[in-house]
Amino acid sequence: MKQYYCGTLVPGCDWHTRHEEEAEVMRRAVEHMRQDHGENTIRESMIDAIRSRIEKVRDAA
Repeated sequence: MKQYYCGTLVPGCDWHTRHEEEAEVMRRAVEHMRQDHGENTIRESMIDAIRSRIEKVRDAA
């Protein structure tokens, strides 16, 4: 399981997501950046910044 907290990149943002696949976490994070933060162009540096903040978590089951 992977998770991403937007507040680690955008201070004050409480949005977060988690999914088994890192690619899906990335997709959701990019969509969130577009919709909620007005980022029309997602540069490689933004992708790298998001990717570096994705954490691996253990299932809580």
